Amino acid sequence: MSGVLLVSDHTSVTRKVRLATGDDVVVVDPGRMPAMPAQLLGLVPEPDDVRIVVLDVGGDDDEGVSGQVDDGLALAGRFAETHPHVGVVLVHSQPDSIGLAVLRAGARDVVPQDASVEDWRWALRRALDAVQTVAPTHQVEATGRVVTVASPKGGVGKTTLATNLAIGLAAQSPTGTVLVDLDVQFGDVAAALDLEPDYTLGDVVASPASRDSLGLKSLLARHPSGLQVLCGVRSPADADAISADQLSTVIGHLKSEFRYVVIDTAPGLHEQTLAALDHTTDLVLITSLDVPGIRGLRKEMEMLDELDLPPTTRSIIVNFADKDGGLSVADVEASIGRKVDVVLPRSKKFTLSTNQGSPLLESQPRDRISKEMGRLVMRFAPLSVNDSGWSGRHRGNRA
Repeated sequence: MSGVLLVSDHTSVTRKVRLATGDDVVVVDPGRMPAMPAQLLGLVPEPDDVRIVVLDVGGDDDEGVSGQVDDGLALAGRFAETHPHVGVVLVHSQPDSIGLAVLRAGARDVVPQDASVEDWRWALRRALDAVQTVAPTHQVEATGRVVTVASPKGGVGKTTLATNLAIGLAAQSPTGTVLVDLDVQFGDVAAALDLEPDYTLGDVVASPASRDSLGLKSLLARHPSGLQVLCGVRSPADADAISADQLSTVIGHLKSEFRYVVIDTAPGLHEQTLAALDHTTDLVLITSLDVPGIRGLRKEMEMLDELDLPPTTRSIIVNFADKDGGLSVADVEASIGRKVDVVLPRSKKFTLSTNQGSPLLESQPRDRISKEMGRLVMRFAPLSVNDSGWSGRHRGNRA
């Protein structure tokens, strides 16, 4: 059996696929699944060896199953278009109910969740036979994951979160991670990382080098961790000369050169943020645990749905969680209609680390907030979090 990539968090499905393939399988948690084939394949050590992708889209009793099925069908369709040499198999508790949609999407099969090991062997063999004669000539060039951190209002720790997230990803890929300060007027990424950049966003968009990927890389600031940074403008007045089209061009070049592109945005949905969202594969939305923040988050999510932006994975972060505030995480979930992914408690250390230009994830990896931040990083890269704290392992550049 050739290489299999399984996207599932069901233990029984994972066990049976392992037995059916002789353990020739890489398992990815659904919470870390990107929207595009190239990014999904980029999560495995040898993406060229993958011939079968199995997407577990849940069952009728699973929460949010409709969205899982839609996302799975959309991803299957993209694989059929750009990676026809990779066969996609879906898993569902009642396969007959989605069988026609699966075939229309270009997937090779749909398998029940309670299928036996022998059933899995036959399903995977049929899918492999169907794509075995297809050469990978239509494969598009892989691009990096674009992780955009956004919030409807300021003062919620967005820049702190973005810098720590970028530091965490840089521990995984030191020369393959870039952080972009897209809070065009009042960005503070340079201060949060204690950097004095030679060039800023204003210099980059005005330079001919911004039209060339390699030239653009020469204008980036470098953090001691290996993280590369495109810092914000020196003066708010410089922001007037920066257009959304210019930013889109810069992001396009960066995602072709870097495995991870982390973008810190201004509060709200300005044209610069919308330009970033056009490239975004993973959206991180952050709110504080208060009524204005929660209402703003709900409105922003509704607006994103109305704009029908390209599919992204969405992670919801509650920052400054405090039991004495009168609100709970359950209140947030009830208001926005979905689960919160990461909760960060109120901590003076978190704020102090930003003021000192030393991200907490790097300076105090054993702190409880660092461990929570590490779990967020795990949604985008295979890092390890243990009881003693967060730990990342270098994986090198994206080749």
